[in-house]
Amino acid sequence: MDTNDNSLNEMLIMRRQKLNQLREIGKDPFINEKYDISHNSVEIKEKFEELEGQKVSIAGRIMSKRGQGKVGFYDVQDSKSRIQIYAKKDIVGEEDYELLKAYDIGDIIGVKGEIFKTKRGEISVKAEEVILLSKSLQILPEKWHGLKDPDLRYRQRYVDLIVNPEVKNTFILRSKIIKAIKEYLDNKGFLEVDTPILNTIAGGANAKPFITHHNTLDIDMYLRIANELYLKRLIVGGFDKVYEMGRMFRNEGMSIKHNPEYTAIELYEAYADYEDMMRITENVVAYACEKALGTTVVEYQGEKIDFTPPWNRMTMEEAVLKYAGVDFSDIKTDEEAINVAKEKGIEIKPCMTRGHVISELFEEYGEQHLKQPTFITHHPVEISPLSKRDPEDPRRTHRFEAFANTWEIANAFSELNDPIDQKGRFEAQLKQREAGDDEAHMMDLDFINALEVGLPPTGGLGIGVDRLIMILTNQTSIRDVLLFPTMKPLK
Repeated sequence: MDTNDNSLNEMLIMRRQKLNQLREIGKDPFINEKYDISHNSVEIKEKFEELEGQKVSIAGRIMSKRGQGKVGFYDVQDSKSRIQIYAKKDIVGEEDYELLKAYDIGDIIGVKGEIFKTKRGEISVKAEEVILLSKSLQILPEKWHGLKDPDLRYRQRYVDLIVNPEVKNTFILRSKIIKAIKEYLDNKGFLEVDTPILNTIAGGANAKPFITHHNTLDIDMYLRIANELYLKRLIVGGFDKVYEMGRMFRNEGMSIKHNPEYTAIELYEAYADYEDMMRITENVVAYACEKALGTTVVEYQGEKIDFTPPWNRMTMEEAVLKYAGVDFSDIKTDEEAINVAKEKGIEIKPCMTRGHVISELFEEYGEQHLKQPTFITHHPVEISPLSKRDPEDPRRTHRFEAFANTWEIANAFSELNDPIDQKGRFEAQLKQREAGDDEAHMMDLDFINALEVGLPPTGGLGIGVDRLIMILTNQTSIRDVLLFPTMKPLK
């Protein structure tokens, strides 16, 4: 901020004045490039008995200050926790002590001193040298009320992490969960790969893409909505097991479960099917739970969710019968299905078929009941353009979605490897696009060519990493598990 800005209050102006005074006496804090740290706050507390009386150097942010006269107490927060600094005028020296007294909450300091325990029994560092490493020119939220406004927390995550330490714990758990997922797959022989984020065709899912323009090629390009089609090309090329975790981008609505960019993992295994993908899904999630939380039973908003394998299974038509009271074994035609949809209050859309009605009824009546981990299987072919048909009923596919806490957390199928069938389904998707569905799949002729080269029988799986982390960390909004969620700019 400009120090001439009239909107600055007196406290902000005073901080800038202090900075100017420090610079005038040759103690500009911003010229410091490095500070050697020997210990962090947690190490000092956990190893106090062996470290008592020893000299250490620590660094962190001043979070509170108290005391007056010749002795001051400062709570300093580093990346692990907080620790008290005991500063005595006749130890640190009169000049440095007066400077220390003038430091503000939020300033970052380096401290060298001796570990000891105060008369009140608090493990502390008795300062011998204190140096200002960075001057805070802003004011942190006050101690008792903290930073509570969700919008401000997401916009200023850096402040949120400082004043709400529990937030940092969520992201530490996020890292452990992601590491565990990768570790499980690595141990099973999967190879982690990277595929393009900029695509000339938005493929691999039914979703609305973000569009950008490549100036040199003078073509529109799309941020990927999925990495599926590239990963299956690698299976064609001879890799048997591959996976990629990364950002996906969908130009759709925002909600507590949706952010325009989000993290997902997709994996593909040659000579496997959707049954194998179910086993991987329940086992990799259970493994991540154990590694990050030490249990496969987690509590989400007061309700226990048990991720211990095996999970429940139900076909989509069974779920529609159970929760919507509609038996599709007696409904054979699109016309009959649409009449049922009207009776149930389902919106009728162009090109709607029996399969679409099954899907809509499941979403309307079924999902809300799936709190415990459940596999919903055998989706209609109309909503599964990349999955293999069920030989016993070609209207259905060998596909599943995994649900927990009523949310879809995974999607998988036995991959369609018939290039003729695949081209026909792409063409059907194009008709839906022409009818106004801008989320329908585009035609990808190079992918058809890859299938014509030959894709072995393959199982594929995608997991919504952010939603899974929300459940495992007991967070109610996807923004609480994204360090920097998408926000509308302030005017």
